[in-house]
Amino acid sequence: QVQLVESGGGLVQPGGSLRLSCAASGSIFSIDVMGWYRQPPGKQRELVATITRGGSIKYADSVKGRFTISRDNAKNTIYLQMNSLKPEDTAVYYCNAAQWTLGTPNYWGQGTQVTVSS
Repeated sequence: QVQLVESGGGLVQPGGSLRLSCAASGSIFSIDVMGWYRQPPGKQRELVATITRGGSIKYADSVKGRFTISRDNAKNTIYLQMNSLKPEDTAVYYCNAAQWTLGTPNYWGQGTQVTVSS
């Protein structure tokens, strides 16, 4: 069992920055990949970035060069540094943790709101 808690969302102007945090607890050793997803208003949830146990990172094309995913193993936390924010980045951002083994649980945090507006 893994519990995820996101924080760091808020209101920011276009071009500004925010850093999201996701603190993990529980059976963290069982997790192979963690990542950030987002759900804009009226749209489906979409992948933003992932980081594997070995440190491999992937980004959605829409955030490449602007967002950075990272982790702090000592704090059992992953981060999403968001720079050069655009109104299109407005969404509820969710932390995710998963195993690669078929049929294993997929874990989600409660979400944190990011609003980019003048």
